[in-house]
Amino acid sequence: MATAPDTKKKRAWPAIVLIVATLLLLLLVIRQLDRSPRTDDAYVYADTVDVVPEVNGRIVELAVHDNQAVKEGDLLFRIDPRPYQDALTRGKASLVALDRQIELTQRTVNAQQYNAQSVRAAVERARAAANQAADTLHRMEPLLPRGYVSAEDVDRARTAQRATQAELSAAQLQAQQAVAAVSGVDALVAQRAVIEAEIAIAELNLEYATVRAPFDGRVVGLKTSTGQFATALKPVFTLIDTRHWYVVANFRETELKGIRRGTPATVYLMSDADQRFAGSVDSIGYGVASEEAGFALPGGLPRIQRTLNWVHVAQRFPVRILVDRPNPDLFRVGTSAVAVLQPAHGNDGERR
Repeated sequence: MATAPDTKKKRAWPAIVLIVATLLLLLLVIRQLDRSPRTDDAYVYADTVDVVPEVNGRIVELAVHDNQAVKEGDLLFRIDPRPYQDALTRGKASLVALDRQIELTQRTVNAQQYNAQSVRAAVERARAAANQAADTLHRMEPLLPRGYVSAEDVDRARTAQRATQAELSAAQLQAQQAVAAVSGVDALVAQRAVIEAEIAIAELNLEYATVRAPFDGRVVGLKTSTGQFATALKPVFTLIDTRHWYVVANFRETELKGIRRGTPATVYLMSDADQRFAGSVDSIGYGVASEEAGFALPGGLPRIQRTLNWVHVAQRFPVRILVDRPNPDLFRVGTSAVAVLQPAHGNDGERR
């Protein structure tokens, strides 16, 4: 018959085994958590752009509604194009009129140039006549004392020389006036370049009056309708870039060791925990705003709240995970998510 101490020992064995098994299981869980960091402090994220018109005008066509999915190139809205079409028509008409003016002015310039050439020829003739009269006078003057020529002949030669010199001076003055009259068309050609620039701007503004989707996305924050006056550079709504979805997961700083760009990850959303999505680390945060820092930090740094304020807890840093094949019906910006990393795989990537 078993004694009382033996009975107590037999009863203690299951408790000891349970404690040991619990400790082993706890160690296994801690090891697994160290090898595969996990966090439920995560949310879905996608890049967004503010859709803003680049010209002023009244919206005459609004082709989308709030939360609608759009494809790249789809019409979003159209601003009244008539003012910009009128500006384009006016610019083209001004260009045609200027071209005709340039053509007529060029003809006048050509006539002026021909006249200048004719006057230059007259100058050359007058110079030749003046030179000949001067040579004749120079030859006759030495002959007067010898009696070979009369004084009257010399006087006529002097008169002829003065007359031809006067004609040369008059012809040179006329040539200067003819050259000055050749105005050219440079100013009109420069004005043509200005009008061409105005036409290009009018064409661009007319193109800006039609706003199309720059990429596949989803319209959010639409709070206007047809007839609203749109102001340039003022957002009309926001467009979510649905080509790439991310999960931004906040991991403790003690868990970042071994995490690299390209580290495999598995994520699921709180809205449907049954679906798992594969992904990879796209980048790792290198700065967060800290209330304990004691100095001003850039306002753009993410603020991550610590859950305990009476003990020192590890800081958390955002890890951006690119989701490979997201479900477009489930992924929404801000949706709560859970992320699990596998640093033991794919650590050949570049750390960022």
